[in-house]
Parts: sequence; structure tokens; C-alpha cells
Amino acid sequence: MIKKLLVFHLFLIGIIGQIHAQEEELSDEEYFALVDSINSSFTYQYGTIILGDNIATLQVPKGYKYLDTEQSSYVLTELWGNPPEEVLGLLFPEDIDPMSDDFTYAVEINYAEEGYIDDEDAQEIDYDDLLEEMQSDTDEANSYRIEEGYEKIELVGWASEPFYDYKSKKLHWAKELKFGEQEINTLNYNIRILGRKGYLNMNAISNMEALPIVKQDINDILASVEFNDGYRYGDFNPEVDEIAAYGIGGLIAGKMLAKTGFFVLLLKFWKVIALAVGGFFTAFRKKIFGSGE
Repeated sequence: MIKKLLVFHLFLIGIIGQIHAQEEELSDEEYFALVDSINSSFTYQYGTIILGDNIATLQVPKGYKYLDTEQSSYVLTELWGNPPEEVLGLLFPEDIDPMSDDFTYAVEINYAEEGYIDDEDAQEIDYDDLLEEMQSDTDEANSYRIEEGYEKIELVGWASEPFYDYKSKKLHWAKELKFGEQEINTLNYNIRILGRKGYLNMNAISNMEALPIVKQDINDILASVEFNDGYRYGDFNPEVDEIAAYGIGGLIAGKMLAKTGFFVLLLKFWKVIALAVGGFFTAFRKKIFGSGE
């Protein structure tokens, strides 16, 4: 698999270099053949998947397929142009591939060992106030983004207000984001599954047009992952386990990023979404390979 992916990566580099050097464009036929070749290079998995070092178990929902850690990293960094990061995998709807023209959404899965998160504040949170605070933080971060050459971000509002299930220890919410002057706003649908030493992070990468589809599928996605023995929320041992410096409100707002450089990590995190759905596939064809028109 690595060899196949490497071949296509080198092929992409060669094509791009040739186009820049000779000012040539791929025809529609050549472009779609290349995209088909890339998509067919992936090997998907179904059924039961062990995530990480036996941290959790994913039961791939019906109608979905799973891409493993290595291939997911390739998609995120080499195809979608994001900074390298640890990822446990990607979930795709069964009829969608990383380079699909009709891309709807994908779910990125990773694990953050930030400590045990006390959920006592969940019932006390005023989500309107929290949203205003997050919008202020986003505005403040924009000066840093612009200095680094990236588009500004506007946090438009909740696409789906936060909901926390005390029994399952699963939290989910969605934000509507506007990147620069893009006409279609971005959907950032977040799922957090709390565990003994941290949380599983599942982010649906899409745009606002896909919100009805994601909301329709959210219960299946929520039910697909559980921590394994020793990592569950109920396995917490206050005598030996670290407690996170934030609660549910801080988890939603992203305040935990402050201790390691809030603006830097905010920039990195939102770059994933921007490049994945903010007109990336159109740009991939028209700006790099040419439209063939």
C-alpha cells in the first residue's frame, strides 16, 4: 500500500512539475483518469477496527468505510495539503472517496490525551454566552492568520447547538464558519467522546450544504466508537490519573489550546477544514492541473 501511494505521490509531483515547466494543461480525460487512479489506490476497511494502541474500538457504521492511519495521514497531508499531525483514521460515506468531485464529508478521528475532563459544568453552560466568547477569540486570532498569509475566519454561529449525553459521555456540536470571501460557508461538526485520560475527537469535514446529511448520520457516528477497558471514563482513578485543566465549556471553546499556543494551534486546526472543503477540489483541478476547457 505504501508503495502504491508513493507511486501516485511521485506521479503527482511529476505532473505538476511538467505543467509548470511547459505551461501545459491536462485534458478532462487525463484529469479524471488521474483522479480515478488516486482514488483506486486506497484500501478501505469495514467491521471492527481497533484504534490506536487498543485505546478504543470502532464499529464501522453501515454505509461507511474506514481508511487506516497511514493512508489517512497521506490524504490529509499530501492530497489535502495540511500540516503533518497524528490521526487514527478517516471515515467516509461508502460512495465517497478523498478526490471525489461530489465530495460530501469525511470524519477525521484522533485522540487527545489531555487528562480526565470533569463534566460537572455541562448543565451550567450558557451556550449563547459561550458563542460570543468564541467569536471574540476567533476575531482576535484573525490578525495572526492574516500575518501568516491565511484567510480570516468568521465564526457565524452554531450550526447545531452543543449537546452532552451524561450517560454515554459523548458531546457534539457544530459551528458555521466563513473563510475569507468564499461564497459557501464551512461546516465544522465536532464530536468528543470522554475517556479516562483524554478524549476521542471526531470532526466531520464538510460545508454547510452537507449539514442535513451529517445531522441525519450523526447518531450512527456517535454509536460507532467506544473506549476499551482501562480507557473508559468510569475507569478514572483520582490517585494516579491527571485531571484536565478545563471542563465541558473549555472543551467546546478550545480554551485548552491556550497553554500550548492558542493562535498557532487554532491556525493549524482550521487549516485542515479550509483546505479540505473550502473550494479545494475545484482549485485542485483548475489551478494545478488546468480545467481542460
